[in-house]
This record gives sequence, C-alpha cells and structure tokens, in this order.
Amino acid sequence: MSAESAARDGSDGAAEKEDGRRARGERRRAAIIAATLRVVERDGVGGVTHRAVASEAGIPASSAVYYFATIDDLLVAALSEAADAYVRHAREAVEGGKDPLEAVCESVVHAGTGVGRKRVLAEYELTLLAVRRPSLRPIARRWMDMVTEIASGYSDDPVAVRTAVAAADGLCVEALLDDREVDPEEVGAVLRHALRID
Repeated sequence: MSAESAARDGSDGAAEKEDGRRARGERRRAAIIAATLRVVERDGVGGVTHRAVASEAGIPASSAVYYFATIDDLLVAALSEAADAYVRHAREAVEGGKDPLEAVCESVVHAGTGVGRKRVLAEYELTLLAVRRPSLRPIARRWMDMVTEIASGYSDDPVAVRTAVAAADGLCVEALLDDREVDPEEVGAVLRHALRID
C-alpha cells in the first residue's frame, strides 16, 4: 500500500469515526428530548430538571447538562419537537392526498385520546410557559401558524381564518378539560362553520 493510499484510508477512517460519534450524539440528544416530554407529561413543567430527565432517559445527569446547558434549553427543544411533530403529521397527511382541513381535525381529535391526550397536555403546559419565557413563543405559535396556513386555503376572510384557528385551539382545550374523546364530525362541523364552508 502506498503512503498516499494509507493516508487516504486513515482519513476515511477518521471521517467514519466522526460520523459514528455524530450519529450517537444525535441519538442521545433525541433520547433526552423524548425523556423531557415524558417528564412533562407525568410531572408537568415544574418537574423538569436535568436529573429527572437523565433518570427518565437512563443516562448520567452530566449527559443531559452536556447537551442542554439550561432547563430553558431542554424546554425549548421539547416544545420544538412536539410542535414539529404536529406540523410534520399535517404536511404528510396533505401530501398523501388527505384534505388539509381533515388533517387539522385529526390533530384536534388526537387531543382527546389516550396517549395523545398526555402529549397534548404537556404541549399546552409548555405553550403556557411561553407567556413568561419569550424564547418559547415562536415555537409555541407553530401549531397556530400551521392551522392559519391551512384555513387560509379555504377562505380569504381574515376574521373567518382567525375564528377557525381559535376554534381548533378551543376544541383541544375543551377535550383536555372534559377528559373526553372528541367527535371528528363535530370538529369538522365547527371548523367548516367558522370558515363558512357549505
């Protein structure tokens, strides 16, 4: 083997090691975010500490601090993941041929079902926290921005669009407060009424 090919093989090996470390780091980071959401689901935002999250993730507390230096960093990452999941779900549904308004209805219905209810409750706790922590506000608005975008495809009346966004949000909160499953037909009827769709 020439010196040049040996050097090339060595640099390829270093790149593979770096890629392996990066992939492990990304998996660890994702595990910490998922653990943070589970802690919020179980104990509320007040229960989020580096130690609690690390314990939930099954890792040393120092690892949680390494990836997320502050509790705010943990909360921002958790809310980002939750908000992005809703946006991804809606976009995938629409790209798969589903009516966009039906995708919003599914998200609202999700708020009143088993595991979905716990996650939505955690998201609302994080969203309310955004009132006091400005760093969370742009992330907390992602759900409303997505519903606004979808509703705007059905109406050019800004009041009707805002009514639909408020209705979708209100139905989610109602499902949480009443601890009941949401009727998809009711959600669809409310949103169509708000947007004046026959």
